[in-house]
Amino acid sequence: MLCAISGEVPQVPVASAKSGTVFEKRLIEAYIAEHGKDPVTGEELTADDLIELKSSRTVRPRPPTLTSIPSLLSVFQNEWDALALQVYTLQQQLAQTRQELSTALYQNDAAVRVIGRLMKERDEARDALAKVSIGAGASGAEDEMQIDSQGMPDYVVEKITKTHQELSASRKKRAPPANWANGETVSALVPVHTSEDLYPGAKSIALDTTGELALFGGADGVAGIYSIPQKQLLVPLKGEDGRITDVVWFGTRPITGAANGAIRVWDEKGSSSTKVGSHAGEVTAITLHPCGDLLASVGADKSWVTYDLNSGKAVCQVYTEHELTSAHFHPDGHLIGLGTTDAGVLIYDVREAKLAATFTVSGPVQSLHFSENGYWLAVSLRGESTVEIWDLRKTAQVKVLDMGSKVEDIKWDYTGQFLAAVGPSGTCVQQYSKATKGWTEVLRRGVPAVAAAWGPTASSLINLSRAGAVTILGVNA
Repeated sequence: MLCAISGEVPQVPVASAKSGTVFEKRLIEAYIAEHGKDPVTGEELTADDLIELKSSRTVRPRPPTLTSIPSLLSVFQNEWDALALQVYTLQQQLAQTRQELSTALYQNDAAVRVIGRLMKERDEARDALAKVSIGAGASGAEDEMQIDSQGMPDYVVEKITKTHQELSASRKKRAPPANWANGETVSALVPVHTSEDLYPGAKSIALDTTGELALFGGADGVAGIYSIPQKQLLVPLKGEDGRITDVVWFGTRPITGAANGAIRVWDEKGSSSTKVGSHAGEVTAITLHPCGDLLASVGADKSWVTYDLNSGKAVCQVYTEHELTSAHFHPDGHLIGLGTTDAGVLIYDVREAKLAATFTVSGPVQSLHFSENGYWLAVSLRGESTVEIWDLRKTAQVKVLDMGSKVEDIKWDYTGQFLAAVGPSGTCVQQYSKATKGWTEVLRRGVPAVAAAWGPTASSLINLSRAGAVTILGVNA
């Protein structure tokens, strides 16, 4: 008979009444004292459940002191017994851990398979959403937009071509206005007024042609017109389309894009609106064409749509293979730049509604803006502190400006010499000098913002915070 714990012939053999297994008495008693269970079956076990097995044996002599060899051997025996008990316990724990690990690995494998299936279903749903027809046919101001899927209508192409020819011809000869701000003026801009928090969750701001009215909205679906000279909110625009995602001006009429895909053109009083279109998902950006009566929007359905604002109808829709984040028309109107989450910047020829070029960047596009010089495009990336300058003539990146902190929005001024960048850490303005062909940081202020717009003659900069507060950076009198 061998002890189930030590694997040796027991000197005082006992058997468990629960499992019938033979043990060395001192080892099993020590195990019971520590665990209270049968080491083989795991059942509750007490010393009373042990049955002593009778066998003939010689009487061991009384242990001598530790100074003798027999005493040392006894000590070694006791240590060996403790070690055997510990090894047995470790083996049990190892077997249990292996079983738990096997179960966990099986559950992990099952979870990975489920996640993979769900991600596949999600991608299929997104693709299906991107192919949904955005609208057709009802009547009234709330009708869904009707889209010409055959390309841009001829009358729109003629308007774009005429605008391109007129603006591109005058652009090369155009000099900065005489009263335009210089580097010293811009560097002297300081916060002169900050409004209360008007529309929390704001993302975009736009100034009208006079530079006196600012349009913006918030997460509650309400937009408003703010008077910069009077420093107060004039007209609230109350819609029911969810969070306001972008805004522009159509002459004196505000236009808003919302999270439910709706695009509304409001009257001058802000009392009523006309719904000109709706994306199958959130409107991520809207931009006004230089001709003044064409609008483009991009949405979560991976498409960009062109609208004739005079007729209040969508005239062309183009689907892409990428999620679109931002949009801006070229100052001559023949191109439109679209920011994406995974494919950089897509440059489309608006007249043909076809892809003309692709600028590959290192991350999702946060904001983009064409320079008035006609050949530069500024691009900021989500979560990055740099702004990339791309040359349309070379279709290449020509400069990377480090703004020092995360950039949320970028805006060129009318002359194309000042580039403003705003973010949660503040506001920065870089100036380009044609004489030296170099860049200089002319302004840095700790005014956080999510969007900005240049005031008249670049003598002011209007910032919008995420809380919906307007900060005017101007020159102290």
